[in-house]
Amino acid sequence: MAHQSISIKEACEAFCTSMEAGRYYDAHEDLEAIWFPRRHEDDAEVRLWKRFINGAVSCELLMRGRVEPSHRVWETYRKYHTLLETIESDHYEIYVKMEQLIQHRRNVCLLS
Repeated sequence: MAHQSISIKEACEAFCTSMEAGRYYDAHEDLEAIWFPRRHEDDAEVRLWKRFINGAVSCELLMRGRVEPSHRVWETYRKYHTLLETIESDHYEIYVKMEQLIQHRRNVCLLS
């Protein structure tokens, strides 16, 4: 998805579609469309998006056989593990779905 003005809901739905299809690079791009313009904000929701982006990147790297770089990115993903537990957002339900997709797809990649 190109960097254009899209809603959080649209970006998250695109992320889920890409992750479900195993298009991890696209998932990263889908979410980066909303994260990048706000990346310097000190905001829990923006950090959560960074977590999800790192999850997708980790999967992409695993798919490409780049195990060590994938593990380094996964550590960044894990750094933000408490955000979903504490965030108050209108988008909470889709964030839970995104989290589950990342966990599932990473396990698929690790078993491949």
